[in-house]
Amino acid sequence: MTLPLRTVTPAGPSSDRHQVLARRVRLLVAATITYNVIEAVVAITAGTMASSTALIGFGLDSIIEVSSAAAVAWQFAGPDPQAREKVALRVIAVSFFALAIYVTVESVRALAGGPDAEHSRTGLVLAALSLAIMPVLSYAQRRAGRELGSRSAVADSKQTLLCTYLSAVLLVGLGVNSLFGWAWADPIAALVIAAVAAKEGREAWRGDACCVAPLTTPPTDTAAGGPGDSDAGACGCGPGCSCCTTDAT
Repeated sequence: MTLPLRTVTPAGPSSDRHQVLARRVRLLVAATITYNVIEAVVAITAGTMASSTALIGFGLDSIIEVSSAAAVAWQFAGPDPQAREKVALRVIAVSFFALAIYVTVESVRALAGGPDAEHSRTGLVLAALSLAIMPVLSYAQRRAGRELGSRSAVADSKQTLLCTYLSAVLLVGLGVNSLFGWAWADPIAALVIAAVAAKEGREAWRGDACCVAPLTTPPTDTAAGGPGDSDAGACGCGPGCSCCTTDAT
């Protein structure tokens, strides 16, 4: 008796789709670099004028985002991006750690009796703009990175997403200081920035880019349920990830 043939679905994007995704990542990286260069100049200048540790830390994070995006751009500029991925992740991780150390030191100094942060209208506007722009860039790059199977692209998108969180923290810190004159709110906001940066640095160093499909995945038997019914391990997710159920494609 002849058994029916089972349909096997190849894993990962096709060659043409791979090129489209790689090109998309490069364009998103270029957009991220451009915005963050402008953001860094404005934030550091305004932060220096207002003696705001949080605003200066935000500007330094923008510089680090540029180095992170540049690392991903360097990775995808080579003929074999996968071979450069570990180095790119290390650059991203070290950037996070450097930011965390600097901001922590400056925040402690401010709390211990440094100059009080002043009101900064420029900082408030910049934080609000970043809060609107960064989630869009992060989502687009994370989506492309997951489909492409690039941990560094996803890690860089998390760097961009971190800027969203930091924008919210900065907005609250600057706003509280401006409204109530609570100068301590600024270094406290900066310490939150440092804590989040340290966490993201640790994950990038371990290559912990959540919800990234592996570049080499065993074929999925559609007769046994198909790709849509595979468990988290089949698509490369770790515990707590949801790439197999939401926003996986």
